[in-house]
Amino acid sequence: MKETLYTIPLNDAVNADDECPFCYIEREVEQDLLDFVLGSGSSYMESDVREATDKAGFCRAHFKKMFDYGNTLGNGWILKTHFMQMNREMKDQFQKFTPSKSGLMGKFKKNAERVNPIGAWVQEKENSCYICNRFADTYERYMDTFFYMYKKDEDFKKRILSGKGFCLHHFGDLCEYAETRLNDKEKKEFYPAMFELMEGNMERLQEDVSWLVEKFDYRNKDADWKESKDAIQRGMQKMKGGYPADPVYKMNK
Repeated sequence: MKETLYTIPLNDAVNADDECPFCYIEREVEQDLLDFVLGSGSSYMESDVREATDKAGFCRAHFKKMFDYGNTLGNGWILKTHFMQMNREMKDQFQKFTPSKSGLMGKFKKNAERVNPIGAWVQEKENSCYICNRFADTYERYMDTFFYMYKKDEDFKKRILSGKGFCLHHFGDLCEYAETRLNDKEKKEFYPAMFELMEGNMERLQEDVSWLVEKFDYRNKDADWKESKDAIQRGMQKMKGGYPADPVYKMNK
């Protein structure tokens, strides 16, 4: 199959022989987005980008990664105008706020039914993130590309089925997307193949972690480590996704 803008990164991810090709893509795209937001290209100085970041804000995880990235001035500019946006919205919320009645019936209502508009606004802000939003758009296109290649490219399919599978997080996404990207006949082939792939690789990780533990027994001190030396970070990735052992991603000065 002829490679395109989206098939090249997906092929690279599969060829990397990683515990999850979508973790590999996620890391690449997220680092590109950090470079875009805070890198030497100074996108944060462009009015349209700042307008978008002011409105969307950033989640806790990406604020931490932005801080670690190391561009103090860039983070300062982003925070400066984002605070202006948030303070305007907050004052508007305060002006519109009216406390709910605390009558006898209200005391018997479940907490979930007693919605506080300020709390709802804060929750909305916490669930909004410029980087998460940009990644979500890109991620969906990669999912579409995955299923297109899985159906059309026999070599790609073979590499997937002979590979290390996926982390549970991205495997769940893969199953969700399969419901609308495959027809009934394709699903009958896809799910058993994926289940077999995941079972085999989850058992492989279990064995690697188990042998790592056994190596701490004095009776095994001279035994071969086999594939267990990096079993902790690979096992954590398999369970939840990401790269626990990765160094902090910093600005390339």
